[in-house]
Amino acid sequence: MNTFKKAALVMALLGAAACTNPDRFGENGGANGPGGANGGIDTSRLDPATPEYFNEAVGNTVNFAVDQSTLSPTAQAVLDSQAQWLMANPTYVAIIEGHADEQGTREYNLALGARRSAAVRDYLVSQGVAGSRLRTLTYGKERPLAACSTEACYAQNRRAVTIISAGSAGVS
Repeated sequence: MNTFKKAALVMALLGAAACTNPDRFGENGGANGPGGANGGIDTSRLDPATPEYFNEAVGNTVNFAVDQSTLSPTAQAVLDSQAQWLMANPTYVAIIEGHADEQGTREYNLALGARRSAAVRDYLVSQGVAGSRLRTLTYGKERPLAACSTEACYAQNRRAVTIISAGSAGVS
């Protein structure tokens, strides 16, 4: 088997594996699943003031329903934790990425991703995070987390991701 065929086989297997846990980021898994805020990952060795801790223990992703930018109670709980972390760590800024599934046109999904990232930003600001520390970005359907055409994959791709980095308050 030549290198190209091996690479194609590995990519196909990875693509299929991405779709094996459909609720990985939904109501019963991910940041709010039965494994706790971090899905069962041991975060005791992480410094609570680091982006790694934010990603693993607090949770950096919230999911949305089809064609929606409304925050569910589950998403609000994750964002409450994000807001607390951001207020306790004022040297960090955040970029909020809005994403959509592959259904719909590119333009529609870019607008939907923008509404999703704006909803997260607005919620964080309502919880006391300075708006000057937050910036929004939309990818629409251009950066899927799961690459297959099933509802399980679509659900994973309907999300907003908060990316933390050290920086100044002049992010906007």
